[in-house]
Amino acid sequence: MAQRLSPLMSVMQNAAMKASKRLLRDFNEVEQLQVSIKGPSDFVSQADLRAEAAIREELVRARPGFAMIMEESGASGSDNWAWRWVVDPLDGTTNFLHGMPHWAVSIALQKRLPDGSAELTAGMIYNPAANEMFWAEKGAGAWLNDRRLRVSARRDITEAVFATGIPFAAVSDRNRLHFARTLGALMPQVAGIRRFGAAALDLAWVAAGRFDGYWELGVKQWDCAAGLLMVREAGGFATDPAGRDHQALETECDVVACNTGLHGKLREIVAAGL
Repeated sequence: MAQRLSPLMSVMQNAAMKASKRLLRDFNEVEQLQVSIKGPSDFVSQADLRAEAAIREELVRARPGFAMIMEESGASGSDNWAWRWVVDPLDGTTNFLHGMPHWAVSIALQKRLPDGSAELTAGMIYNPAANEMFWAEKGAGAWLNDRRLRVSARRDITEAVFATGIPFAAVSDRNRLHFARTLGALMPQVAGIRRFGAAALDLAWVAAGRFDGYWELGVKQWDCAAGLLMVREAGGFATDPAGRDHQALETECDVVACNTGLHGKLREIVAAGL
């Protein structure tokens, strides 16, 4: 039986679907888009900006009192927010601009707790090109469209396929060195390592059992927020290399997300690389 959407999840999915209609049109005419460069190999297109504006409009209309943090426009709303949206209007911009149909809209929701901390309560990641809507709510499981998700059951690392984000020009020298150490230690032990270029979808695919695990250093909060909750709700672990939770969502997160049988091993290898 399909899980019934809560009012908040309906708001999130409606906002993503509204933005995705324009994103798909832009994707089919990608050669006509204007593109600017935020940093080395770090692009922003008209498509990102239009999608973010559409999402903002829909979220503000539905929940005007919620704060936001969005990839392109930054933070808005009260510093003492009770609820906060965390939005990436287009994760996988480089894929998008190269005509590769592996990109997504990611929206997560945080709730402020009485002690001042925060928790992730809902997240959705939508790949319009494949019409795959991954979503999760705290305590209600993780789903792909109307199908319940579970992380993979593999326990032998020699059978595992992991995802990661290979450093590019904008990545710090520190993270490039740490990645090289981790990759060198992990490659001889596993069945495969993939780099598909969209962190949100990497995490969604861990939740779906397509990947056995994922690691990356310096992931932006809007890239990973929805996916962290999704992996947990699918029965996996999503922490930093030291095993700490990411509920507070630092500006950048070092992420190790995996099924229960392999998380400890992957985390040890990533921690050793650091």
